Amino acid sequence: MSKILAPALLVVILLAAWEAAVRAMGVPAYFLPPPSGVATALAENLPSLLGAAWITLSTAVVALVIASLIATGLAVVVGLNPLLEAAVRPLASVLQVTPVVAIAPLVLIWAGIDHPERAIVALAVLVAFFPIFSGAVTGLRAADPDLERLFDLYGARRWSRVMRLRLPSAVPFLLEGHKVGAGLAIIGAVVAEFGAGSGGVRGLAWQILDAGNKLQTARMIAALVVLGIMGVALHALLELAERAGLSWWRGR
Repeated sequence: MSKILAPALLVVILLAAWEAAVRAMGVPAYFLPPPSGVATALAENLPSLLGAAWITLSTAVVALVIASLIATGLAVVVGLNPLLEAAVRPLASVLQVTPVVAIAPLVLIWAGIDHPERAIVALAVLVAFFPIFSGAVTGLRAADPDLERLFDLYGARRWSRVMRLRLPSAVPFLLEGHKVGAGLAIIGAVVAEFGAGSGGVRGLAWQILDAGNKLQTARMIAALVVLGIMGVALHALLELAERAGLSWWRGR
């Protein structure tokens, strides 16, 4: 219970201090609205914000599924050939360190200006790919050495070794990689929406841009609040999935 009450109490104290400071110093609402103003904006724009949140969330989920399939499949193939791993890993690292904003214009052109949703999914996939791939590759190496020698003793083929020994051993690493990848998929989707910036995809990023252009700061912060709640909820859901997956893995 204290784990819930402590952060909740801190949030209440911070909001109260924010409200009091803004009112005492007479800060203009367009510069920094009080929490009460943000709450009002959130209530007034809740339907549109929830619709935008669904667009961003669905984009992130689709991107996570695609990234999962590509990253896990590639990790399994790489696990069969160490030379291929040495060739693929540097390219995966390059994708990880390349800012999404830098390549967003190129991907938008390749996907078609009239179809920004394709570019946003592709960019979110690029962001979510590396932690899943890295976790899968690390997990495939984490098999018990004694079991590895047992498979050697029975002359197991590479494919049988990967599917029956290394892939089951990689489950904890895959779960952790997907948990990290899910958060990055949301970040990638939002950043990609900022890059698109045309209103073709009216997710939470578009809501923030539109509110900013109109100096509706309270609505901007309300959109950020919805984005934060969405991220926390997704993270909590994946935490539960990870615990269930690990419980199954330990009991198999």
